[in-house]
Amino acid sequence: IMIFDKEPTSDAMIFRQLFESDSSTYTYLVADPGSGEAILIDPVIDTVERDLQVLKDMGLTLKATLETHVHADHLTGALKLKDQTGSKIAYPAMLKSSCIDIGIKEGEAFRVGNIELNPLFTPGHTDHHHAYLIDTPVHKMLFTGDALLIEACGRTDFQSGSAEDLYNSIHNKVFSLPGETLVYPGHDYEGRFITTVAQEKSRNPRLGGGKSKQEFIEIMDNLDLPYPRKIDFAVPGNEMCGRCPDDIPEDFKGTCAYHDQG
Repeated sequence: IMIFDKEPTSDAMIFRQLFESDSSTYTYLVADPGSGEAILIDPVIDTVERDLQVLKDMGLTLKATLETHVHADHLTGALKLKDQTGSKIAYPAMLKSSCIDIGIKEGEAFRVGNIELNPLFTPGHTDHHHAYLIDTPVHKMLFTGDALLIEACGRTDFQSGSAEDLYNSIHNKVFSLPGETLVYPGHDYEGRFITTVAQEKSRNPRLGGGKSKQEFIEIMDNLDLPYPRKIDFAVPGNEMCGRCPDDIPEDFKGTCAYHDQG
């Protein structure tokens, strides 16, 4: 497990980029130094203890976990973190799950201390996916989840995915932002950490360079990707905010030991 520290963008915000290696997932810590309130965007159950230690070392209080969508490649740490810290669980409101404490909607800002995150509805990878935009005094920061990755994008062949919807989401909600907007993806599989709107508009091999919607749909329809190895338990588990299903494979039961013990 690695921790990638970034200097705060201003004295009004604390920011850390954290990494979980098995699913190549980025978790983002955003905190208000004045109040000491913090959130974790897309936490992973495997790295809950790491995240708790980071919060403790920095003297921060976890107020909420914030999900971009129901993940298919890992179990969220949301419920485990709530059990240990009392934090709230925030998910896109359209999921209507009983385990959600805070329903996220575009047009309704989500706040942590004095920091405001603006949800952007970005369907396509899933039908409920949201990205989160922070407008700091220095620059804009966009947490794109699995919608837009570094020179890639999330797949659209399961979970009510749609290549057409994803193309529209990226062009209307992401590529319409200033080119210098910093883009923090939900994953990277090649050791990269950050990109920008301008770079993805220019270099993204699926979406950039002025590719048409039809070109993008054809690319996505012919990716021939393998079946996600955790999807059968990750999706139902994440619909329950990170509760481990009874039929979780033996290989993955280690991360569920906490809940098995009550």
